[in-house]
Amino acid sequence: MSAPQVLFVTSNRIGDCVISSGVIREIARQVPRAEITVACGRPPAPFFRNAPGVVRTIVLDKKKLAGHWVDLWKQVVGTRWDLVIDIRGSALSYLIPAKRRVVYNRSWETGLRKVEMVSRLMGSPTPLDPEIFLDDQARAEAAAVIDPQLAGGAGPGPIIALAPIAHQPGKSWPADRWGELVEKLKAEPRFNGWRFMPVGGPGDRPPATPALEAAGPRGIDFVGKGDILASAAAIDRADLFVGNDSGLMHVSAALGRPTLGLFGPTEWWLYGPWGPKTRTAASNETRGQFAPIEDLTVDHVFDAVLALHDAYIVETPANP
Repeated sequence: MSAPQVLFVTSNRIGDCVISSGVIREIARQVPRAEITVACGRPPAPFFRNAPGVVRTIVLDKKKLAGHWVDLWKQVVGTRWDLVIDIRGSALSYLIPAKRRVVYNRSWETGLRKVEMVSRLMGSPTPLDPEIFLDDQARAEAAAVIDPQLAGGAGPGPIIALAPIAHQPGKSWPADRWGELVEKLKAEPRFNGWRFMPVGGPGDRPPATPALEAAGPRGIDFVGKGDILASAAAIDRADLFVGNDSGLMHVSAALGRPTLGLFGPTEWWLYGPWGPKTRTAASNETRGQFAPIEDLTVDHVFDAVLALHDAYIVETPANP
């Protein structure tokens, strides 16, 4: 018998793809032996190359007049799908042959955490925890960047990963404060011997520069050094993670790294990192209230990093 065919239409955003990544395991539970085709945006596409059951990834590059949906329809209409899961709620899901459809719509937005919302959409009684499907290629690519820097000057020691990305100004803590934070952490005895590793894409060089300059010889540069799965493998090498509300924040949480997410005028109670070792620092800590992320002080974030360290780091080696 041929394997059941499942189409999973997911996001063009890294964070949303991570949040819904538990769907992959759930497909295997609901449709044993399923061969999964994933349709997603280009940035998160590498996530799925090692995901269990995924046999094909279709990249959706946005086009005018919804041309990307037409392109996807042409690639999938010829298959008789056993299950179509569409968390983007597109009309495409109703225009292709399928025995069963699970299609997102706004009625699911009832104040639940996004992981819980996707889990209920799939009919799961328990949350579908996000997962990062690292492979040897990603680990090797991360090592090729990190290990020479450790050997060339940074030296061995625990690593704190930083994600000062700046794709959305309202979500981005000012770049200069990342430099101030690194300076304060360097002077803190708990972080003696620690290495500071900014992580991001090629466009994140400007917001990452103050942190790298403050780190000096103790810095590890992983900005624009690989695709998102290589960046995930780099974060997996870290002992702590601090980042803006971003896809990398969700990556860190899904990897089980102790994760601190920084929030301004967005709903931290809905979009915060998911996992047992996750915390948030917000410019307004009162649920339902907001303030500009510029109101989030260096001292506030510094104290939150210390609390994260004290909760999850058992012992810090005393490297120089």
